[in-house]
Amino acid sequence: MEKLTIVVPCYNEEEAIPLFYEAAKEALKDLPLTKEYLFVNDGSRDKTIEVLRKLAEEDESVHYISFSRNFGKESAMYAGLKESDGDYVVIMDADLQDPPELIPSMYESIINEGFDCVATRRVDRKGEPPIRSLFANIFYLIMHVIAKVDMVPGARDFRFMKRTMVDAICDMGEYNRFSKGIFGWVGFDTKWVPFENRKRVAGKTKWSFFKLFQYSIEGIVAFSTTPLVWASIIGVAFCVIAFLALIFLFVRALIFGDPVSGWPSLACMITFSAGIQLFCSGIIGLYISKAYLEVKGRPIYIVKEKK
Repeated sequence: MEKLTIVVPCYNEEEAIPLFYEAAKEALKDLPLTKEYLFVNDGSRDKTIEVLRKLAEEDESVHYISFSRNFGKESAMYAGLKESDGDYVVIMDADLQDPPELIPSMYESIINEGFDCVATRRVDRKGEPPIRSLFANIFYLIMHVIAKVDMVPGARDFRFMKRTMVDAICDMGEYNRFSKGIFGWVGFDTKWVPFENRKRVAGKTKWSFFKLFQYSIEGIVAFSTTPLVWASIIGVAFCVIAFLALIFLFVRALIFGDPVSGWPSLACMITFSAGIQLFCSGIIGLYISKAYLEVKGRPIYIVKEKK
């Protein structure tokens, strides 16, 4: 019988894990696959590791990896994929915002329709603050325009994949990881399954607005060099504007003999152009910092305990 590995990244999910485990077992009981649960404890500060140890003792199909510290969800997903050995792999969150009952139909699509991957996307963002939903939609719009990967609005990390796709993802051992982009970059035939947004079953979200904003910037930098092109275009445009402004000031001084009038507007132009320069320097700095982290060659994660 073929094997299914369910990879579940966890960070401070002591309340949600037992509920997830029971819900997943019930949803997958009729699936004609051997099931294995692989929880990745991403340096949780609560009793997550204790809950996982207890589950692993009670059920031989439950395994876990525990990091030495918090490395982030991207590292946790990569570790889960790398350590998994199933013929099929599912990635999903422990908070039950990813419905386990969708997995059987996702498996049917893989088997009967010939897809390599079945991914999910939210069709709404009920329960989220409006400003957060607005920025999320803007992010997907930007990525659709500038990125060279398939980015579907509302895409989740929750997906069912064949082993071949998992191996391709694991071969991308880059330090700065943006899995939503990596999933699209490796290709493979993917079917998208829409579902309505769900609230967390327990605990609190670990994604603040600032963290989501930082994550979106990392995604843009990781899968597009368009911001560098924009910075170059802006620089050329301001050189042209500055040259035309100099001609205008010179001609006005010759005609009217008043070279100092209009200095407030000139000061505003200088301040604005300086801001643009700092902005463009910041863009270049982001790319340099990512290259710096890649060159270091540090491990993506460090395992403290596993079973």
